[in-house]
Amino acid sequence: MSRVPPPLSLYVHMPWCVRKCPYCDFNSHGVRGTPDYAAYVDALLADLDADLRDFGAAVHGRAIHSVFFGGGTPSLFSPELVHRFLDGARARLPFDAGAEVTLETNPGTVEHGRFDGYLAAGVNRISFGVQSFDNDKLHRLGRIHSSQEASDAVRQAQDAGIDNINIDLMYALPEQTLDGALDDVRRAVALAPTHLSHYQLTLEPNTAFAANPPPLPDDDAAWAIQDACQAYLADAGYGQYEVSAYALDDRRCRHNLNYWRFGDYLGIGAGAHGKVSDANGVRRRWKTRLPAAFLATAGEPARIGGDSVIDADDLPFEYMLNALRLVDGVPLDDFSQRTGLPLDAIAAPLAVCIRKGWLHDDPACLHTTALGQRFLNDVIEAFMA
Repeated sequence: MSRVPPPLSLYVHMPWCVRKCPYCDFNSHGVRGTPDYAAYVDALLADLDADLRDFGAAVHGRAIHSVFFGGGTPSLFSPELVHRFLDGARARLPFDAGAEVTLETNPGTVEHGRFDGYLAAGVNRISFGVQSFDNDKLHRLGRIHSSQEASDAVRQAQDAGIDNINIDLMYALPEQTLDGALDDVRRAVALAPTHLSHYQLTLEPNTAFAANPPPLPDDDAAWAIQDACQAYLADAGYGQYEVSAYALDDRRCRHNLNYWRFGDYLGIGAGAHGKVSDANGVRRRWKTRLPAAFLATAGEPARIGGDSVIDADDLPFEYMLNALRLVDGVPLDDFSQRTGLPLDAIAAPLAVCIRKGWLHDDPACLHTTALGQRFLNDVIEAFMA
C-alpha cells in the first residue's frame, strides 16, 4: 500500500501565564516582570524556519490544516503579535482554505474589546479555560477569574464575531458533588458554545496538588458524574466524539482530530512537541522547555530538546494511544497509512481485544465497544510491544 501523507498541523506554544495553577503539569511559567513577547514571536518564526530546513521534503509543499496556540496563556500575547506570527507562517507555508486557527485563553487575562483584534489577526476559534462556574471551586483550583468573568468573556468573544468557541470544564473537583458538576455543564451549555471539553481532574506528578492532594471524589463518584454529564450534553445536542470532547454538528476540533488520527504536526516554541512522517518512519521532535533557553537558541540546533524516530515495535501502541480515544473509531486501513506497518503487526492484540469485548469485530473499522471505552487504558496497553 502506498502511503499518503497525513494532514499537517501547526502547534505554537506560548509558555507564560499569570500564575501557575496547582494541578497544572504543562510547560507553563508564571510571569515575572514583563516578558519580551515580541522577541518570542521572532524566535517562533526562527524555530519554524529551522524546522522547515531540517524536515525538508517531508513537509515541503504540504498545506497547514490547522493552527493551535497553546500554553501557558496565549492571550497574554497581543492580537498584533499573533497577527505577526500568522502572517509569517503563511509566508513560509501554504494554508488550507478555511484552516482552523485556535487560540487558548483564560477569562481573567483578556481585556474587553480584544477579541475583534484576534479575529482580524486570523484566529477563528477560541478555547476558554473556564474549568468551573463555581467560585469556590475556581478558588481551590487557583484560577484567577470568577464565574461571572468567564460568562462575560465568552459573550464578548461571540459579540466580536467569533462563532466557534470551546469551553474547557473539569470534573471530580475537590469535594464536588454530582449536582455541582451538572450545574457547571448546564451553565456552560447556556452560553451556547460550539464545543465542550469535559475532563476529569487528575493528580499529575510534580504539581502542587500531587504534593498536597485535595479531597477528590472517589472513582465511583467520578464515574457517576461523567455518566450524568455525558447524558446531559447529549440531550443538549453535543455529541461525544472523543473521550473528553463534545461538539455540535460539524464543530469538532480539527486540530485535535488530527492528533487523534495520528496526523502530522510541527511543534514550535518552548517545550513544543511535533511529529512528522518521512522516508525513515514517524519522527518526533521536541524543543527545549525553558523560555529563556529557547530564546537564547532561536533557530539554532540547541533549541531542540530531543529528536527520534519511533521504533516500529512501538508504533502500534503510539497509534492506538491516540486513535482509540475516538468514540466512532477510525478506518482500519488508516493504521497502515499512518504507521507504514502491515495489519499483521496488530493481528494478535486485535484478536484478544475483540474476544474480551473491548473492540467491535469489524473488518473495516477500529472501534471500541462501550466496555472498551470504560477500560480504555487496558485496551491500549494490549498493543504495547
